[in-house]
Amino acid sequence: MTSIYVYAVSYDLGFAPNPFGGLCSLACCKPKIRKKAVDGDWIIGLTGVKIKPAMRCVFAMVVTSSTSFDEYWAHPDFTTRRPVRNGTPKKQVGDNVYHREEPASPWLQEDSVHSQVDGTQCLLNTAHDTRINRVLLSNKFVYFGASAPVVPQPVRDALEYSRNPRDYRKFDAAQGKPLIDWLAPEIAAHPNQVLADPIDFASSARRFSPTLQRMI
Repeated sequence: MTSIYVYAVSYDLGFAPNPFGGLCSLACCKPKIRKKAVDGDWIIGLTGVKIKPAMRCVFAMVVTSSTSFDEYWAHPDFTTRRPVRNGTPKKQVGDNVYHREEPASPWLQEDSVHSQVDGTQCLLNTAHDTRINRVLLSNKFVYFGASAPVVPQPVRDALEYSRNPRDYRKFDAAQGKPLIDWLAPEIAAHPNQVLADPIDFASSARRFSPTLQRMI
């Protein structure tokens, strides 16, 4: 049965999720969702406390496949998603950052949004991201970014969704139908499109500090 996962986007950099190149990937952050979501499930990110005004839809994706970090790193189709920190903003926020020399080896982290300020590996972010060795992929999505529309009040009322949860909320198909009925036409009208730059695209060269819990 289809599930709908809704969560608050803390930073909209184009990193998590990464919507570029006709593919939307969720490779970092949200390990609980990456563990549970299966093909056909919806993942929807809304603005919340850290991105105001709240209750705007940043993106919506339907999971169409998944892969491991090592497979994501090695697959030639995904090498363009590796981060290039002296590149364009899109390259700076590449999310293909984790890999190992051998299956039992420690995780390596490329210089990325989740690295330390000097570009070296951040063990806290590495541990958090790799606790679930799974990358979610979608070729059925819409990414609104800075043009994120407000979720209509009747939809929020039907979901009893007055504010974003600390982690995420999960709805079944019947419960989430008002939200999906609102979003499905947007995906049909703008399939796999990035309609605007990420809200925080100007911060794409920064890195996230797990100690300070903010971009620096």
